[in-house]
Amino acid sequence: MQLFKNLDKDTRRKAKKLLTNPTAVLGFALLAVYIIVAVLAPVMAPPADPENPYIIPRLGFLTEPQPPSAETVFGTTEGQYDIFYAVVWGTRTAFKIGFLVVFCTTLIGVAVGAAAGYYRGATDEILMRITDVFMSIPFLIAVIVLTTLLGKGLDKVIVALIAFDWMDTARLLRGNVLQAREEEYVQAARSLGLNDLRIIVVHILPNTTFPVIIQATMRIGTLVVVASGLSFLGLGAPQDYADWGQIISYSRNWQGLEFWYTIFFPALGMVLFVLAWNLIGDALRDVFDPRLG
Repeated sequence: MQLFKNLDKDTRRKAKKLLTNPTAVLGFALLAVYIIVAVLAPVMAPPADPENPYIIPRLGFLTEPQPPSAETVFGTTEGQYDIFYAVVWGTRTAFKIGFLVVFCTTLIGVAVGAAAGYYRGATDEILMRITDVFMSIPFLIAVIVLTTLLGKGLDKVIVALIAFDWMDTARLLRGNVLQAREEEYVQAARSLGLNDLRIIVVHILPNTTFPVIIQATMRIGTLVVVASGLSFLGLGAPQDYADWGQIISYSRNWQGLEFWYTIFFPALGMVLFVLAWNLIGDALRDVFDPRLG
């Protein structure tokens, strides 16, 4: 019990250090802006169809994009899709993709890594060989192929990302569990007759998953970029769906400074979103990783 008291005190100290870390402050500030935009999306960009708020409204049918104006804050794309609306509601799309994929892949990775590290032997060998098979396939190519097979749609993109993004988490947690299972508090739990599931969930995972949390935080931005890239290629979001990659794809036929707004605003939204998560992940690693302390 004294060990956990000391751990809690140390965690509070590190949390205080985190709040004074300039990198963390900037990352959390950027993230707070995105959360506000996502929450207030119906107010900032009222949907024409409340039942389908992610459908970007069209303000006309001109082929040529129109520059920012009082009516269209960020201008319009070809086909007159409202860029401001797409950027605002695209924030919700980014959170949905990032959180859902990271949550599912983390659960899979934790389950595989914990079982492999705790039971070792044949269980470890089988699970890690399966993991190696998945890791041997280039991630981006695997996601593109699976998305193509499943069909167009963000739900298909999410399934493909989940299928090929859990392996690093599994290997990271396996290494931590291999070390933790030999600690005295685990041996004491075994001597008390606790079953394996309780030992893993109650005693081992709370002391081994923080590196996984840091890794998951930094993966959110990467996954959003991959999903946006698939939408840009025509494999992700439908044509009129509020997605940053989708809206950037409308600028491919309009190059030059005259049409700068067609790519600047959605690209800026995506870049700052990724930057926010990377800054937070870096700060968490710097503060909580004992090897860097």
